[in-house]
Amino acid sequence: MANSPQARKRARQAEGRRARNASLRSRVRTTIKKVQAALAANEADAATAAFTAAQPVIDAMVNKGIFSANKAARTKSRLNARIKALKAA
Repeated sequence: MANSPQARKRARQAEGRRARNASLRSRVRTTIKKVQAALAANEADAATAAFTAAQPVIDAMVNKGIFSANKAARTKSRLNARIKALKAA
């Protein structure tokens, strides 16, 4: 347990940051799952719309430090490849 006033404040700040980060992480996961759900249902138009909505959310998480730039690029690339494959089929 934090004993000094400085340590107590740091603990309060860390808890606030943890809650904010958890909320942002949940938000981006939800947007990704919406794209995946549309892909699983073989709905190319819905998947494209969900992916278009998900891209800025994923990019924002990179700027906030929730995702690394490489993870965001990899995720977007994989989702886009699945959408293109669905449209081609």
